Amino acid sequence: MRPVEIFDRALGEGRKILTVYESKLAISSYGIPVTEMKLAKSEEDAIEAAKQIGYPVVLKIVSPDVIHKTDVGGVVLGIESEEELREAYRRVLECVKRRVPGARVQGVLVEEMVEEGVEVIIGGLRDEQFGPVVLFGLGGIFVEVLRDVSYGIAPVDEAEALEMIERTRAYRLLKGYRGRRSCDISALANAISRTSEFLWELREYIAELDLNPVFVLEDGRGLKVADARIVLGLTGSKDLGIQ
Repeated sequence: MRPVEIFDRALGEGRKILTVYESKLAISSYGIPVTEMKLAKSEEDAIEAAKQIGYPVVLKIVSPDVIHKTDVGGVVLGIESEEELREAYRRVLECVKRRVPGARVQGVLVEEMVEEGVEVIIGGLRDEQFGPVVLFGLGGIFVEVLRDVSYGIAPVDEAEALEMIERTRAYRLLKGYRGRRSCDISALANAISRTSEFLWELREYIAELDLNPVFVLEDGRGLKVADARIVLGLTGSKDLGIQ
């Protein structure tokens, strides 16, 4: 499904925040690597998905009414077996039902578990003055604690994306330190550039984008986006009638 089709469907349902599944589908269509994932509509679907992906896996609730999945028990990491998966699947649904009564559950996302690499964030927003802007920095809690981010006006090419990376303290981690091997910086620059193209070409739709965490693997092995969030906001509209 093309990003515009995903966006139009969400807007037609009266919402502006995409689910993690919708967000990752949209960015993957632009060649931005995401973790392998399958949407499960039942416990047996989840078991079959985990067999295809391979353990360990992650479970995430997929609901347009659940924005902060972790806060309501909607995420379980490091599931190692079918027995653990069955228990986690039931627990996720039970937690969401209890903490967000009436939430529309579209399914549970089964994803591969990434356990290595440097965590970074690739983000973006539509600035009133500059238009679409792409950002890069350390991911996880560090983006809020260290504020170590750089910005570029979209679209940026890979050379400009590399300059963005080099302007941050994250660059030292990515280059390798204390015996650690360097990460795939060229793949990261490519992903930043592709994200900027995504923001630019779909600028009429996208108000904010947050890819966090993005796991940058060892040099030559690429990267994977583990979580994604897209906020829609049509340009030129004062009242979108969306929540």
